[in-house]
This record gives sequence, structure tokens and C-alpha cells, in this order.
Amino acid sequence: MSPTLDDIRRAPKVLLHDHLDGGLRAETIVELARETGYGRLPTKDAGNLRQWFEEASDSGSLERYLETFEHTVGVMQTRESLVRVAAECAQDLAADGVVYAEVRFAPEQHTTTGLSLDEVVTAVLDGFRQGSEGRGIRVGTLLTAMRHQARSMEIAELAVRYRDVGVVGFDIAGAEAGYPPTRHLDAFEYLQRENAHFTIHAGEAFGLPSIWQAIQWCGADRLGHGVRIIDDISVAGDGSAKLGRLAAYVRDKRIPLEMCPTSNLQTGAAASIAEHPIGLLRRLHFRVTVNTDNRLMSATNVSLEFAKLVEAFGYDWDDLQWFAVNAMKSAFIPFDERLALINGVIKPGFAQLKWRQ
Repeated sequence: MSPTLDDIRRAPKVLLHDHLDGGLRAETIVELARETGYGRLPTKDAGNLRQWFEEASDSGSLERYLETFEHTVGVMQTRESLVRVAAECAQDLAADGVVYAEVRFAPEQHTTTGLSLDEVVTAVLDGFRQGSEGRGIRVGTLLTAMRHQARSMEIAELAVRYRDVGVVGFDIAGAEAGYPPTRHLDAFEYLQRENAHFTIHAGEAFGLPSIWQAIQWCGADRLGHGVRIIDDISVAGDGSAKLGRLAAYVRDKRIPLEMCPTSNLQTGAAASIAEHPIGLLRRLHFRVTVNTDNRLMSATNVSLEFAKLVEAFGYDWDDLQWFAVNAMKSAFIPFDERLALINGVIKPGFAQLKWRQ
């Protein structure tokens, strides 16, 4: 029997690509707007607001998609709001069966009312600790620099400063076109000298050059999305595939791809789940992982993403476990801790679900 959504929710899952400001509860946005005096929401009704986010995000444009964050970031400008949002994030992920998550956010976007970068980071870390307690989930944090700004070195130094207390890595995000990752080369070189981990949004709205720069110039450990690696793969009529040099390098080096199927549909990177490159990339044994990107905007969670893949590609429990183990292997925590979660939580959890079938 194919895994059902209810069964998938019970499976121990791993999430590597999730934006804190893209996963707020609609009810929380309304309440925080009232408490903080933010008056620019399109509606004060939580149900209508949730629908607005979903519709505004489903435009097929990455730039339009990114505009929705004005409202979520707008209510995340106090310590109290950051703690609450982070705690609820951990709670929501745990309720969906996620056992390990790396949630990213851009500290520079939360300082408009006077919080320092350090105060922003400590608030989010405190929230994750509160929300994780007793729920069987571990949440690591990625600090994101905005690629159209010039604070990447400052954020990279912040990530290194807090790497022993919950920050597990660094990222750059924002519109790819016109803002190549090499603009932030000094930050990436600093992180490599500090033996720090980082991922780069690349190959979502822009093509192979973005992926090539992220890997070969900047040294990314993982690729955020990376969906356009498909442009370097040709498939013959009989289904056989020929990999270009970049695609072959990505596969050979086991560079993780942080794929977000539903989000990719919304931003125009794929036409449908059935046509999403994840199907071919899984068949070719790339290091593919399944992620949410922005749970509010995409009206999704990890279980729903898995369920859509089951429907589109006929995946079974072995496939879903493969995705989960891939993600845990690719996490930015020490090897022994990754192994403990794989062998002590993920594999036993999937084995129990398979046995029940």
C-alpha cells in the first residue's frame, strides 16, 4: 500500500530548507500586528489572511513571491515576537513529525525598531529552545544574508560567533538575477577559513551559472533549491540520461539539493509536481532532499510535500526513508550526531511504519 498522509505524518522527517519568516501562523500575524502596531496587513481576519498569502504567492514569479514577506517580517521586529514565532515554528514542525530541522532567517531584516543583530539571534535561539522542549525535535538555525545587500560578511561573522549555541550554518537568499553569489565571495572565503558550513540559494529562478558559481567559486556545502541543474541533463527517448559536466560533478560529489517542490511551482521553476525535476534526479541518485521553503505561503508542511511525491511518482516507504536519510546525512551538525539520529530515530521509525503495512 502507498503511504497515506496520516502515516507520513508519523514518519520521522528531516527538514533542511525552511524560512522562519515564511512559516508563521496566520492567527499569530494578526495578533502580533495588533500588539506591535503594524497596520499594513491586507486583512485582519486570520482565515482571509491565510488565503491572501497563498494566492499572492501563487503568481509564478519569484519577485512577487518575495513581496509577501513584507508583512511577516513587519510583525517580527521585537524580541517578544521573534521568540514567539520561533517557538511556534518548532512546535508546528514537531507536530508534523519532523525530528531535525534547520530553519533559516535573515537577522538584518529584524532591526527596524532598534534590536541589534545579536539580540535578534538570541531571541530566535531562545524561541527554538522553548518550542522544542519535550517535543522530540532538534532545531538548528541558519543565518541568512540578503544577496542584494552588503552585510554578508557581518552576518557570516555572526554565524561563527553563535555556532556553538544553536547556529549551524550560513546562507544567502533573495532574488538571484543580477545578484550572483560571487558578490559575497569575501564572506564565503571567511567561512571556509573558519571551518564553517554554508548553503547558497542557487538554481531556482536563475540557471546553471548560479549553481556553478555557488559551488566552484564560493564552495557551497549544499544548494538551496538547485532545481535548474536539470538544464545540464539530457534525456533520450528511451529514458536514458546524459549528464553534463556540472551535473555530473554535483552528483559525484554528493552535493545536497534542498528541493522544495510546491514552492518551485509557485515561483515558476517547475510546471507541476509530476513534471518536477525531483523525479529524474531521484532516479539518477542525486543527493536530493525534500523541503518546505515557506510553509505559510505554500500552504504546506513536509508531510504534504512527501504525500504529493507519493501521488506523482508512486514512491513507497523506502523512497521516503531515502529522502529523510539524505537530508540527515546533509545536515550541518557533527557526524556522530547525524548518525545517531539516522540509526536511532529515522530508520527505526520507518521500519515500524513499513512493518505496520
